[in-house]
Amino acid sequence: MVQRVVVSKLLNSSRPLVFGMIHVPALPGTPSNTLSMSAILKKVRKEADVYFKNGVDGVIVENMHDVPYVKPPANPEIVSAMSLASDQLVKSRDAHRPGALTGIQILAAANLEAMGVAYTTGLDFIRAEGFVYSHVADEGWIDGCAGGLLRYRSSLKADHVAVFTDIKKKHSAHSITADVSIQEMAKDAKFNCADGVIVTGSSTGSAASAEEMSQVLRGVSEFPVLIGSGINGKNARDFVKAHGFIVGSDFKIGGDWKNELEASRITKFMRHVNSLKR
Repeated sequence: MVQRVVVSKLLNSSRPLVFGMIHVPALPGTPSNTLSMSAILKKVRKEADVYFKNGVDGVIVENMHDVPYVKPPANPEIVSAMSLASDQLVKSRDAHRPGALTGIQILAAANLEAMGVAYTTGLDFIRAEGFVYSHVADEGWIDGCAGGLLRYRSSLKADHVAVFTDIKKKHSAHSITADVSIQEMAKDAKFNCADGVIVTGSSTGSAASAEEMSQVLRGVSEFPVLIGSGINGKNARDFVKAHGFIVGSDFKIGGDWKNELEASRITKFMRHVNSLKR
């Protein structure tokens, strides 16, 4: 089995690894787009530089400002734009923190497109939606995609690109899988060859459940479990058994994901996390 670098780093770290989120400004063709592509890329590079200079372990680019989202496939201009954004991320990493981890999520549920971008731009992983089971999101029904996604990865010979998947994903309804516990879903994600799972709260900025995290950790062993929303300096210790934290809102001015990054918040958070031990 391929040993993916990001998986090894997550499992062998003595503390949760920290991944900062770059919420890429609204892209061309989306309702909120106001910036030129050059301005968007300048902002992506600036935020990536701030993150890496302040000691995060990795950075993820995501087109979160592209609301309202649409079901896959993503439009060609979105894939092109996210490829350019990913290239800026990689250049920043190489300039400031070689060896740091990089990832991508393309909304909504554009997992094939994210895999293609990750492979061609040299990213380490993707964050996938709807990997196993199905759910209803605000953009509609999202089907499980494990089989098609991993066959696509194999066809690209992109086996080094890890797939981390949300389970009981935020901003979604899960009535159809109400009889499947989050622990069972994590087990099925592992069985279907995901590289790790992400536990979240109900929405962006909402804290996950420490009990749900514990259930997942009891259900899967030697398998990365990340916390994907609501992590901050006050509750990080509650989730210290997780392998990674994905942090967006808490690194922004006022703790609001829509605002600018605040370097001092990143530095303070990293100082706190560096004192934690799994």
